[in-house]
Amino acid sequence: MNVRGRLMNLGEPQVMGIINVTPDSFYAGSRKQTEKEIADRANQIIQEGGTMIDVGAFSTRPGAPQVSDEEEMRRLRFGLEIVRREQPDAVISVDTFRPDVAQMSVEEFGADIINDVSEGGITGVVNTPLAHEDSDYPAIFRMVAQLRVPYILMSVKPTLSEMMIAFSKEVQQLHELGVKDIILDPGYGFGKTLEQNYQLMNEAEKLKALRLPILVGISRKSMIFKLIGGDPTSSLNGTTILNTISLLKGANILRVHDVKEAVEVVKICKQLYL
Repeated sequence: MNVRGRLMNLGEPQVMGIINVTPDSFYAGSRKQTEKEIADRANQIIQEGGTMIDVGAFSTRPGAPQVSDEEEMRRLRFGLEIVRREQPDAVISVDTFRPDVAQMSVEEFGADIINDVSEGGITGVVNTPLAHEDSDYPAIFRMVAQLRVPYILMSVKPTLSEMMIAFSKEVQQLHELGVKDIILDPGYGFGKTLEQNYQLMNEAEKLKALRLPILVGISRKSMIFKLIGGDPTSSLNGTTILNTISLLKGANILRVHDVKEAVEVVKICKQLYL
């Protein structure tokens, strides 16, 4: 993957640590509001072995309130300035589905990757379609092509077969626009029932047929605690199990709240299989 002229080897699994500069993300431990909290978290991610920092300013949990573009950008300007100051060489991903927010993040703060949970604008927040566009290409696709940064394309499709069909079309559109570095995210927890999430995990190795890097974000999600009980705070063990399975099925990036534990998973899996 070409990150602003630097080549990043995704043949070796990477760990992406999460910073949510929001007051309402589903896992309270990821919410960072003050300058010190954001700085400490950015430094912790790198110190514990993470190689990417994913910064989000719009909660996509079910029932989360909408925030305006302006509020999302305000939060990101505050957070990204701190993260860049503390870790100037870190690879920074920005979690947004809005083209104007993506543009601001890249042009003002040098964000390296755009992480889009809307599958190119199919949804905004969960199950909330964005306005129809009179264009052959989604606006976020066009913006990423303009910005020339890697793009994480997340699926909201419920089954692997539907996902593969949609990914094939969307990847073709991105290539037509000139986007070269595309990472696929199967979107655990987005548009899927509990059973569909686990069926997808069971078949996840088939995504490698698309010959693109795979990001998995299952950290402390409801597919864990709805199955075994508890809540996000008690879901680290389940997260570690599913991260391990994901690596053995070909995942290249783990997006996590708990960086140290994910780095340990990568080290052990590398020693055994990868």
